[in-house]
Amino acid sequence: MKTKHNALTVVSLAMGLLASGVSGSEAMAQADLNDPRTTGPSPALVAPYSTPSGRIIVKTIPFPEGQGPKVHEGFKVEPFATGLESARQLVVLPNGDVLVAEATTEKKPNDPTFKDKGANRIRLLRDADGDGKAEIKTVLMANLRQPYGMVYTNKRLYVADTDGIFWIPFTLGTTEVAADVKKTRIAEFKPGGYNNHWTRNLQLSKDGKFLYVAVGSASNAGEYGVEEEVRRASILKIDLKTGRETLYASGIRNPVGMALEPKSGTLWTSVNERDELGDDLVPDYITSVKEGGFYGWPYSYYGQHEDPRLKGQRPDLVAKAIKPDYAVGPHVSALGIVFGAQTTFPARFRDGVFVGRHGSWNRQSLIGYDVVFIPFANGKPSGPMELFLSGFTAGTDTVYGRPRSLAVAKDGSLLVTDDKGGFIYRITAEAASK
Repeated sequence: MKTKHNALTVVSLAMGLLASGVSGSEAMAQADLNDPRTTGPSPALVAPYSTPSGRIIVKTIPFPEGQGPKVHEGFKVEPFATGLESARQLVVLPNGDVLVAEATTEKKPNDPTFKDKGANRIRLLRDADGDGKAEIKTVLMANLRQPYGMVYTNKRLYVADTDGIFWIPFTLGTTEVAADVKKTRIAEFKPGGYNNHWTRNLQLSKDGKFLYVAVGSASNAGEYGVEEEVRRASILKIDLKTGRETLYASGIRNPVGMALEPKSGTLWTSVNERDELGDDLVPDYITSVKEGGFYGWPYSYYGQHEDPRLKGQRPDLVAKAIKPDYAVGPHVSALGIVFGAQTTFPARFRDGVFVGRHGSWNRQSLIGYDVVFIPFANGKPSGPMELFLSGFTAGTDTVYGRPRSLAVAKDGSLLVTDDKGGFIYRITAEAASK
């Protein structure tokens, strides 16, 4: 009865929003935003298979002429760069230049869903005249293997591609790297496995001594065997001085976004959870990451809720699974995460985190396709999610774009990649921060 009551609550909220003039798709998005079954620190999870496991093949179309995404009241959103090919991870360099990895999921044999090969390059974008748009757009590096994560430190640019991690000597201001530049490898990975988990993201530790590496699983729920999951579904830690690699945290199905909580320096990650348990399982989440911590995958989800597909296999690991900090919705593909402390936004948006929800497919109706804001207090989430950037859904199976990665520009604006629309959006506050 509790599940039915909560579902009716979501519908009632949506009806109220419709009555207030909010569009149908936006009303449902805002209703789902704080569904007590699927969001917040302690969601009242439904039982597995409460609904069939849906699948929607999502089509992307351009925004109608003169239209674009919607942003929270008091803010303005404009294109920073256009014409990009599958813009993925963003990095802002100390001089203000912006790097963006352009790569895509590549086709497996007998799989027509994805293209044979993506751009596989890193672009450098520069707003030299300060008008909020990148008028300089160069190919910094080309002919890479599905690049994603990037970090600049100590005159080195570290790049994570699907095969591993390398660094090159790098001088700020450089707009193009020589094709024969020496690439020093510090880690190698076996590509393959679950087709959508090719990304390897990077985050520098607060003291600059270590590199955190996010590596997604090789499967949905361990169906290929544990031998395929070595060094996967994990966050690794590499000592940049010695090159020593350790397992920082495990049991995290697909940790894509990473960021440091500004006050403590604690690592946080945004995580894509498993599929095929129904519309409302399992919620994606954001969480602080404890060194040595185990977060359940594949044996349990959201703490110690055992996955019925692996029931009884590893009760010891289920018993030690750490409950995440905050659920952000089922199948929303939580990919980007950035704290607001360095923005020039109003004060309440500087103590909290922005999360890019790339959007669902494993549901009977779409959810996500937006950027949300979660307020923080004392280093932890302290309130409900707020819709911050939205308006990307165009119909039951059609969207205008898919927000992915987030970064704070040198001027304090928020940058958001749209990997399907080919945009990087720039969000600014209409009033000066207080």
